[in-house]
Amino acid sequence: MAAAAGRTIPDVAAPDLMVLFSGINPSLYSAATGHHFARPGNRFWPALHGAGFTDRLLHPSEQHLLPALGLGITNVVARATARADELAPEEFIAGGVLLAERVGRLRPRFLAVLGVTAYRAAFGRPRARMGRQAETISGVPVWVLPNPSGLNAHFQLPALITEFAALRTAAAATAGH
Repeated sequence: MAAAAGRTIPDVAAPDLMVLFSGINPSLYSAATGHHFARPGNRFWPALHGAGFTDRLLHPSEQHLLPALGLGITNVVARATARADELAPEEFIAGGVLLAERVGRLRPRFLAVLGVTAYRAAFGRPRARMGRQAETISGVPVWVLPNPSGLNAHFQLPALITEFAALRTAAAATAGH
């Protein structure tokens, strides 16, 4: 795993997605496998399924199926670390600039940032809370979701599913607009 430190993994993305999910940064496990949210104990995939974004629980190795479902994955910071708290404030700011450019290019219906602390740091929004934000990024509505990492004890899977489902409902309501 240590050899994966600093590695990056490619985005899973395409233009005009329903939701582009942005993690904070890849874990060492994800960098080693090349799959987003791959660490055992990460609740992204169960939350995605529980909220109705997918009709079955996908394995991280099936991430390539997401664009056909209108979903994509990227990260605020590309560099893999063991823990998000290893990232410097400057990395979040630089990552926010790159994420805004990516969002402007891909034009998803929603950008979902997974982690309120990362969103606050990357976009200079110190008072941001979970849910839909008043501001947009590159003209795209932003939804802040809890970090699905198993290290985030504040949100257990049922609460994550509730938050993801609220986004799914909002995204479905914008379909065809």
